Amino acid sequence: MERNKVEELLLLNASKLPPEGLQMIRERLLNMEDFTLAQIVFSQLKDPTLALILSIVIGYWGADRFYIGDMGIGLGKLLTCGGAWIWYVIDIFLIMDAAKKKNLETLLIQLR
Repeated sequence: MERNKVEELLLLNASKLPPEGLQMIRERLLNMEDFTLAQIVFSQLKDPTLALILSIVIGYWGADRFYIGDMGIGLGKLLTCGGAWIWYVIDIFLIMDAAKKKNLETLLIQLR
């Protein structure tokens, strides 16, 4: 794939990915041939800001974790009422990084 297209994709989606994973993704994208595949993959990334909003508003029921794809943790929060509010409060501070890491995992799997 062309270098300028790769840089454009990364620039547009940098807020959805952890900074330490950008170089690894850049290398994989440069070795890809199909630009449309990369666009489709990037369009499926979860927005960390939306995850934070969900965490604040209805994170008590695990909606934030369900949104980013952590079904087990989401179910745990749902069944324990946010871990007696403790898990709920902790996730407000951690959900954005968790969403970015989950996006990185998803992206690396799809770019194999």
